Amino acid sequence: MDRLSNTADDILAAAQRFIVAGGYNGFSYADIAEVVGIRKASIHHHFPSKVDLVQTLVRRYLEDAVAGMTELERNAPGPPELLRTYTGFWAQCIEDASRPICVCALLASELPALPPEVAVEVRAYFQFLSGWLTRVFERGAEQGTLTVAAAPRVEAEAFMATVHGAMISARAYGDVLTFGMILAPMLQKLVPEAIPGKG
Repeated sequence: MDRLSNTADDILAAAQRFIVAGGYNGFSYADIAEVVGIRKASIHHHFPSKVDLVQTLVRRYLEDAVAGMTELERNAPGPPELLRTYTGFWAQCIEDASRPICVCALLASELPALPPEVAVEVRAYFQFLSGWLTRVFERGAEQGTLTVAAAPRVEAEAFMATVHGAMISARAYGDVLTFGMILAPMLQKLVPEAIPGKG
């Protein structure tokens, strides 16, 4: 997919902030127009409908995740480091409020009310993340570097659910440290030498 123009990028960035703050129905094109400083017609030029906008946003979010995991695989030497780095990334995002919650996790909580075109993209993100984590757990089990008590796919789903649940708890309590507090015991169980509170 070709990268979009700067205006389209600004529109997508604004939409992401609005979704993080209030979900799919928490904003309108008028809200985006005000924040970006353009007319609503300009938004419609790039994204004819809100469905097109959020569909593109989630697709781009997945593309960024694929690129990020590829980079992570290049830099992290093994499964324990991959899990620590992945959770550490989210801990930092929550702490500095750059990404206080995963956009797809938030949208998944609204799935029954989402347009089908958007729901498909959200599911694709979860399928990618589950597949990536499953491969990490498979390697960890084969190498003996992770304490895997169930099938790798089950461990991956449990890990993903815990990460997303910890984001929600951190938001619910208004306490950025909650995320790390919830993840520390799971990391200790999976990687016995993991230090509590460290990503």
